[in-house]
Amino acid sequence: MTRAELEHAIRAACDIAQDDSLYVFGSQAILGEHPDAPARLRQSAEVDVAPVSRPDRADAIDGAIGELSLFHETHGFYVHGLSIEAATLPSGWRDRLVVVRGPNTFGKTGLCLESHDLAASKLAAFRDKDRDFVRVLLVEKLIRGGVLRERIKTLEINEEERSRRDQWVQLIERDLVRQS
Repeated sequence: MTRAELEHAIRAACDIAQDDSLYVFGSQAILGEHPDAPARLRQSAEVDVAPVSRPDRADAIDGAIGELSLFHETHGFYVHGLSIEAATLPSGWRDRLVVVRGPNTFGKTGLCLESHDLAASKLAAFRDKDRDFVRVLLVEKLIRGGVLRERIKTLEINEEERSRRDQWVQLIERDLVRQS
């Protein structure tokens, strides 16, 4: 996915949701803060969004421009409308959102998760693909391990899970130091 495709997704999803703004909280939110993110971070064909003022319209987004839709077939990517509650996010995430708005969004606004918040959310899920994504963020120095570990501390997950994620970040950081 490219930044231009993200902007197209924002425009289309806002139109369908009849909302002027939406949260972008899946992996492609990285394009908000890092429009030229490495290709390894832009492999997903899916943009996860949640309408800000019209959360009830998330299903309409899925139905119109979701997976296997004509939009998906035509453009090669799709938009998954969800509730923002589908993600586990660190405290204060709303204060750090990255605004994507411009000529290509026709004045509509995408509120993308900040990179450390995105990484913490990915680690809350802790799937292989999410750990791989966060590893690339760390390798490419798009996030700092210390900041990520602070955000992990604020996730609403149990202490054992929090500790496991913190230890994982520390291990990755040590591996990166050894490799340099």
